[in-house]
Amino acid sequence: MASRDFSKTGINTRLAHTGNDPHAYHGFVNPPVVHASTVLFPDAHTMATRGQKYTYGTHGTPTTDALALAIDTLEGSAGTIMVPSGLAAVTVPLLAFLSAGDHVLIVDSVYGPTRRFADSMLSRLGVEVEYYDPEIGGGISALMRKNTKVVFTESPGSNTFEIQDIPAIADAAHAGGAIVMMDNTWATPLYFRALDFGVDITIHAATKYPAGHSDVLLGTVSANEACWSQLLDAYTNLGMCVGPDDVYQVLRGLRTMGVRLERHQQSAFDIARWLESQAGVAQVLHPGLASHPGHALWKRDFSGASGIFSIVLSGGGQAEAHAFLDALKIFGLGYSWGGYESLAVNVYLGDRTIARGPYEGPVLRLQIGLEDVADLKMDIARGLTAARNAT
Repeated sequence: MASRDFSKTGINTRLAHTGNDPHAYHGFVNPPVVHASTVLFPDAHTMATRGQKYTYGTHGTPTTDALALAIDTLEGSAGTIMVPSGLAAVTVPLLAFLSAGDHVLIVDSVYGPTRRFADSMLSRLGVEVEYYDPEIGGGISALMRKNTKVVFTESPGSNTFEIQDIPAIADAAHAGGAIVMMDNTWATPLYFRALDFGVDITIHAATKYPAGHSDVLLGTVSANEACWSQLLDAYTNLGMCVGPDDVYQVLRGLRTMGVRLERHQQSAFDIARWLESQAGVAQVLHPGLASHPGHALWKRDFSGASGIFSIVLSGGGQAEAHAFLDALKIFGLGYSWGGYESLAVNVYLGDRTIARGPYEGPVLRLQIGLEDVADLKMDIARGLTAARNAT
């Protein structure tokens, strides 16, 4: 049987076939789900030298290897670790590359739990935390210090969807001796291959689009050659690992991520453009729209958009936001995104110091799922009417 090389094929072909060689497992198209802690050695010498591929369940199994290989193929990375959640995918690399006395620059539009981790645990461990404007670009060089070790990016920004100039930021960070981490959950490696733009470590909440069905928690962290060894060492020392059933579910979801993302993108664009003309909507925060301040950067660097964006209501406050949400019948009120179902949440920006507006009214984040667009538009219209009628 000839070897299977999918490196030059289309993305959906790669998603369907990478990470597993069926002929290594008696022809089964899916890898085995290996539940393991203890791994036996054939003799004392092999045990003493750890001279075999698998040594203990926390250090990898055929199941975790299959997903790691698939992610590395998509990312172009030297290695990938898997952790129990998207937040863990943020915290492990930060712990791996920061020490007491170091300085870290974090984009102000970062995922809220990332900020809480930085302000609590990193600060308590003696790391200097500073937030920067997501639109700073190469100007971040003015914020670099001799002890700046990490620049943490997220593009588009969480909830408000600012686009960062990642190549310019990476150049400035590297010139100052820092590495660049990026939370790339929104775009996935299908629409933005972060390592190709100067990022050293790319982070994903695989809970979202890779898993795709709102039924599993998992994070992935992928590193380039220069950072892989240090990341893997920290991961091993922290005792991190994930269950094989969760890994298998993400790998299964990965097979259809390309076609699902196409549908999420198409539906979200349709609804976002429609919302720009709807009464009661002051602004649509979707980087794929020409009206978005970061549209030119998005168009330059990204090859697509996912299914999540925000809208700003034309005035009002909590009463109007709650009226909008309570009127929805198809959109669920819940956190996370990337699943098959549409969701809506009221965005909180009170913990930010820079990227907080001003916005004309409440900011509402919409996750556009796989339902029919006409039905979702009717549901949103109900919400907008309720918001306008709120007292």
